Amino acid sequence: MAPVVALSPEQAEQQPDLKRRRTEEAAATDALPAPAPAAGKAHLNKNANSFDASEEWRRNLRGDAELVSGLAGERPDWWWTGRRPEAGAPGILPDGTLTSLPAPNLASMTRQQALDYFENTWLITEVLFSALQGEECFYRPPYHNLRHPFIFYYGHVAVFYINKLRVAGIQAEPLNLHFEQVFEVGVDEMSWDDLSKNDMLWPSVREVNEYRRQVFQAVRRHILTHPGFDSLPVTWGSPAWAFFMGMEHERIHIETSSVLMRELPLCLLRRPPQWPAYHPSVLDSTRAPPASDLITVPAGDVTLGKPVDWPSYGWDNEYGSRAFHVREFRASKALVSNAEFLEFVRDGGYRSKQWWGEEGWRWRTFRNAKWPAFWVPDGPQGLHRYKLRLCFEVVDLAPALPAVVNHHEARAYANWLSAKQGLRGDAALRLLTEPEHHRLRAIAKRDAEGRAAEDPVMERSGAGFAGTANLNLAYGAESGVDAMPPTAAGFHDVFGSLWQWCEDHIASLPSSLGVHPYYDDFTTPCYDGEHNVILGGSFISTGDEASVFARFHFRPHFFQHAGFRLVSGTGPKETSCMDSPPPHVGSWDPSTKRASRAAADAAAAEALQQQLLSGYGSGEQLLEGGGTAVQLPGAEYPARLAGMLVAAAKKLSVPLGCALEVGAGVGATSFQLAAAGFESVLGVEHDARAVGAATAAQQAGTVAVARKDEGHLRSQLELPVPGGAAARARVAFRQMDPCCIAPDLGPYDAVLLSGVLEKIPSPKAPLGRMGGPRGLVKKGGLLLITASYCWSERTAASQLWLGGTTDSAGKAVRSADGLAAALGPDFELVEAADLPQATRACERMYSVAVMHATLWRHVA
Repeated sequence: MAPVVALSPEQAEQQPDLKRRRTEEAAATDALPAPAPAAGKAHLNKNANSFDASEEWRRNLRGDAELVSGLAGERPDWWWTGRRPEAGAPGILPDGTLTSLPAPNLASMTRQQALDYFENTWLITEVLFSALQGEECFYRPPYHNLRHPFIFYYGHVAVFYINKLRVAGIQAEPLNLHFEQVFEVGVDEMSWDDLSKNDMLWPSVREVNEYRRQVFQAVRRHILTHPGFDSLPVTWGSPAWAFFMGMEHERIHIETSSVLMRELPLCLLRRPPQWPAYHPSVLDSTRAPPASDLITVPAGDVTLGKPVDWPSYGWDNEYGSRAFHVREFRASKALVSNAEFLEFVRDGGYRSKQWWGEEGWRWRTFRNAKWPAFWVPDGPQGLHRYKLRLCFEVVDLAPALPAVVNHHEARAYANWLSAKQGLRGDAALRLLTEPEHHRLRAIAKRDAEGRAAEDPVMERSGAGFAGTANLNLAYGAESGVDAMPPTAAGFHDVFGSLWQWCEDHIASLPSSLGVHPYYDDFTTPCYDGEHNVILGGSFISTGDEASVFARFHFRPHFFQHAGFRLVSGTGPKETSCMDSPPPHVGSWDPSTKRASRAAADAAAAEALQQQLLSGYGSGEQLLEGGGTAVQLPGAEYPARLAGMLVAAAKKLSVPLGCALEVGAGVGATSFQLAAAGFESVLGVEHDARAVGAATAAQQAGTVAVARKDEGHLRSQLELPVPGGAAARARVAFRQMDPCCIAPDLGPYDAVLLSGVLEKIPSPKAPLGRMGGPRGLVKKGGLLLITASYCWSERTAASQLWLGGTTDSAGKAVRSADGLAAALGPDFELVEAADLPQATRACERMYSVAVMHATLWRHVA
């Protein structure tokens, strides 16, 4: 194993030509030093062949020998905060390797079985994280910057237990308020170029390790004493449901963390000795895959959904019921293999735009992808010799292993092979739909209504699946596409080995239970027409993930342990969950959302020009043209907004020190705050275009706007940025999701939440960050919130709105009241006002939103 070397910022700057090195043994990727990015600009890492070496995250490398001792090689005793991986620990087999226990039956389990399942879950996490070698790998951001570093996930799964047990009324007090906020919220990136900077100062590994020890003991104590285990079953409405929510949440992160490890430089990893053995097919580089025959699946009925009384834990999207009549189709008997996908690569599939969807091609070119992400070149480009990256090591590319790809790559392959075989129309090859996957499920018996009549993961440990399905940690990696026995119908790996990408977007099922009060945004933000369903589980899917009822979903660019099989027959819209009605928890059908990429880009560019004009233009410039005969309210909105906040600060003797604007848009209000006297202002905004425009305005001091007059006619304007150079220098911008505000920010003298609540999938998420011990607003500080309360199912499910709904008694719930309730007693209302905000469509058409501006003071 190569030594782990962490470069200091000074060392990095002295090695500008440090190259990426790949060897057969390491396939390691070293940091590429780069100039610090300009303020407000994300530093792009387009593919796995380059890493961001900006120095910010390296602040976390303490280099303290005592703190990092034991983080290389096998873990010492201090590492294990729960059960040690030794004989007698739940899931440890006679040969010393680890597997997953069966998912518990919540109607018949004993208290000891619940405890064993928790301890097995905890131990799998600690064995997996023991693969990380050295301090650097805990803090190094992933190359794509779309996820947090490992230190976050090491703490996050523990924090989740405490926070959910507190919500359930089981845990009375926090264990560590700081950690329980810092490690609370993960990331769901909106796009493949939605980069998140990992530049905060995280706690040390030893500190998080000690916190994990406290959590383990607390959860164990609650399981041994909570009365909910004495009165079975544990159901959706039971407080004890929170225990299994924590366990199944942790098992999700076991899988997603293993994918992040598969993306980490190999020199930072070591395969844990307790990790399950590979199936022999993993190391068989000579065995060819079977012919990719298509098997006819006769027409039939299926019913999706988990019965409410099924005695196992389930996530919100699993419940409800929806019946389909699936027409006859043909499906490949096995997942697409590496050997088959290699032909696509050799034929220039990654160079030919014709095979890719519009968004898929944009992703491919942005990432400069030339082969699957986990293939390692074994020679010069064009030779097309590859090895395979597993989670912890590189092995020869076994032709019969299934290809691990994202949804874009899977669809491109299907399009390419269809053209090669001259298949068109219904005969063309595509991916499965969710109902079609259910037609393949010979492993699960069906009852009279077509539902699953048994769930094997509730009966079998991973060891019990060995030889029949690569599921529940029966093996330590994917297996050959025909390594497991076929079903009676002839299909291999209907469950296990790799997840299978589907054509469908995740959609709620009619008569669902809605959102769970302990986790109200688990799936609802993803009912957006942007998240594709994956089904069937992978080798590392355990517990609920390995259940026949599991429905998971990721954006199509996302890498998971996922592959695909091909289908030919009736088009997916005939028997897909994308059909109406209703594909959403509310009334909106996400299948209506999509437009062409060109149209979407044009609309976004036009919207950006409108934002720039409204933000930086005067009332006369906004109104100039055919509308001069009328008075238009709402011009110069940023100046009035900043004025309201500054006037209140002076009246209440709040210092004009540091301010934060969440939803900064193109930056106009942030500049106005600095011009009005704030010493420093940070504007955070999710839209990368807007952040780029704000940064450009800061650098230039002026803004160029093409103001729309009529049709294609535009007036070119040069608008000044308020405040002058000195004020602009006190402003900074960062791209950031308002639902996931960086935990290291704050506190601030003033925070402005600018019209974002109705535009995000979890409106309460940023409000929860405002108060508390780690709140963004200082004690005595000000919070100004503007909102139109124009809620839409397109953005957030109605269960997550602050108002605009009715309660169980039919009484109207107003958003202003919901806002006050969400902020809680830590904030008192100081002032409320209606502020018009005007936007110009053309010289004779305008829109005016009357924003409800509420000013609050942090009094706790």
